[in-house]
Amino acid sequence: MFFRLWVRAPRTRMNFDSGRSGSAMAVFTSEPDMIGRHNVSVPSTDIARMKNCLAAAALILASLTAAAQPAAAPPPPAVAPPTATAFFKRAAIRAPKLSPSGRYLAIQAAGKGDRMWLAMLDLQTMQPPKFIAGFNDADIASHDWINEDRLVFTISDSPDGSTRVNGQGLWAVNRDGTQQRQLIKTDWLFVTEGSQIVDRRLEVNWTLLSVPPDLQGNEVFVVRWPWSNERDTGVQLARLDTRSGQLRNLSAGVPDHSVQWLLDWQGEPRVIDTQWEGRSRVYRRDEAGRWQPWFEDDPQARRQPMPIWLGPDQQWLGEQSYRGYSAIYRLDASTGRADGEPLVATPGYDFTGRLITEPGTGRLLGVRYETDAPGTVWFDKAMKAHQAEIDARLPGTVNLIECLRCVSASHLVVTSLSDVRPATYSLYSTADKTLQPLVGPRVDLPVAAMGQRDYHRIKARDGLTLPVLVTQPAGGLKGAAPTVVLVHGGPWVRGTAWRWEPSAQFLASRGYLVLEPEFRGSAGFGFKHFRAGWKQWGLSMQDDLADALAWAVKQGWADPQRACIMGASYGGYAAMMAAVSQGDLFKCAVNWVGVTDIGLMSSISWSDASDQWKKYGMKRLVADPEVDAEQMKKTSPLARAKEIRMPLLMAYGGEDRRVPLKHGTDMKAALRPDQPLEWVVYPEEGHGWFNLKTNEDFWGRVERFLARHIGPDTAAKTSP
Repeated sequence: MFFRLWVRAPRTRMNFDSGRSGSAMAVFTSEPDMIGRHNVSVPSTDIARMKNCLAAAALILASLTAAAQPAAAPPPPAVAPPTATAFFKRAAIRAPKLSPSGRYLAIQAAGKGDRMWLAMLDLQTMQPPKFIAGFNDADIASHDWINEDRLVFTISDSPDGSTRVNGQGLWAVNRDGTQQRQLIKTDWLFVTEGSQIVDRRLEVNWTLLSVPPDLQGNEVFVVRWPWSNERDTGVQLARLDTRSGQLRNLSAGVPDHSVQWLLDWQGEPRVIDTQWEGRSRVYRRDEAGRWQPWFEDDPQARRQPMPIWLGPDQQWLGEQSYRGYSAIYRLDASTGRADGEPLVATPGYDFTGRLITEPGTGRLLGVRYETDAPGTVWFDKAMKAHQAEIDARLPGTVNLIECLRCVSASHLVVTSLSDVRPATYSLYSTADKTLQPLVGPRVDLPVAAMGQRDYHRIKARDGLTLPVLVTQPAGGLKGAAPTVVLVHGGPWVRGTAWRWEPSAQFLASRGYLVLEPEFRGSAGFGFKHFRAGWKQWGLSMQDDLADALAWAVKQGWADPQRACIMGASYGGYAAMMAAVSQGDLFKCAVNWVGVTDIGLMSSISWSDASDQWKKYGMKRLVADPEVDAEQMKKTSPLARAKEIRMPLLMAYGGEDRRVPLKHGTDMKAALRPDQPLEWVVYPEEGHGWFNLKTNEDFWGRVERFLARHIGPDTAAKTSP
């Protein structure tokens, strides 16, 4: 059975009266003739501002978190800004996941050496949690149940203590900690030819794709990414036995250049997307197991629905544009064309989310989506009732239910999101409807030190609508505030959403208004918004940042004499271009791991950019080195380095493969000798900061740098 669902985005609000503007509303209709339209009560994700700290709760994970969680204490009379450590240290617990039955809870928790270990809690016996896997020099990065008794997990950081940036690997372990086995390596070293060593571990270019949907066997799906020095046969799919290490190839007869696989509700490969020479060619497997061409499309501007789900009885669902925004449609099984009106649409936003299905049957239980904030609409009556009960108990947050066999589970995990508090986790008993926190509130991050966050939609100078996420200074606005324009990376991604975010809140706690524009080219806001950013690095994409600042100045929120710009990756590029061409707007710029020259993106050898991206994607989305040579020079911070006059803070990772260190060192060398510059390289870091010590040092530098140039003590100097 299908439902039609429209999730409507909140209206833009121009004041700061609550943590999130408006509400999400859903309208269902009966299938598909639209007869008998009726409203269905849907749990609201409207935010009632969480003004007070949650009451202290009994901690069922106290034995795991005592060392990592500071003891509760009353705040001092004058609340000082939390330290950088408080904002950027890892949480005491994260990623709680229930077993298929709901009896066991697997959770990442701070263990030996302050590393994240995998711990297990039996919710039936409620015995103290037990660590079942971990390393003294690496963190558990992710974990998934594959059946009631066994899990797989990956790691971050190097388990051998080296400084080289390695892969995440893959391990399997029983829930009691026995029969642990490494399945995928973490290092980039090759076994030399002629070696007699027998090693059943897969090489580092293999990664976990997913867990089979039946949640019963010992296998997982893994994919192999081709090495850069071999013929591009595409992403290869296989089943991997987590007990024996045996690999079963599923890629026989598959066309070359595959980049994406679609498995049906039973875990069978049914569709592949191949991309080569700037075109997408989609294949479908027929009943005889042969891969047949289905359709050809433009990977950046798709006109044909892209299949995303194949359920029981050949129920195909796909993603296609609806009034300028991607939506979910039912597809005709023979042609692949969209059938009728969309089934799920989020006006004002591209559909971003996932379908929630029942393992074993493929029954559609609900839809997880994201507009200004995440939310869930449940079709299953029992899950809808659980959501309503949980929302009534936790009215100040967006509450996301996580489960595997949701309908029959004895417990549900609830992740609660707010703009002024990091995510919290609770356990909900489906039998007696009790709700129990997994860990207490973060007393080192008091709500009073955080700023409220709101989405606004403004008009760019050419009339394009720009979403902007605004974070108030802690304590609220008291006139025009010093302002930081924080530019997201990507750039073809969505920058942020309504939730707690450490970078923005760190700045807000120091008294800054933070603007995060979703400039043109950002994903998630319709094809028109995405398309408007093509070949606009340093041009209209840069203008959008200036327009966001001008809008905030007009509202009386931003002090035009005290504004800085900062960002990482593409955001670092935007900060450097602002230093070149927008010196009348910004007093300083902070660039970390940022691109400094578009030409380097296509010519540098030590980079993770593929040859196909350099040949086709970059030429279309960024610039063509041959056709757009003059534009590339105009929009190159490196080529125009001598024009910069404002103070700079630049930081890079020595092991960065996405934006190699050369971007930073070349820029540093090209600046004027008297250019005010603070420069730092973190030798062991990659594309972003992993280590707490790095974050402490970097954000301490940011705090001092901003204070010197636009901080509260500079107000008298800049006042007219």
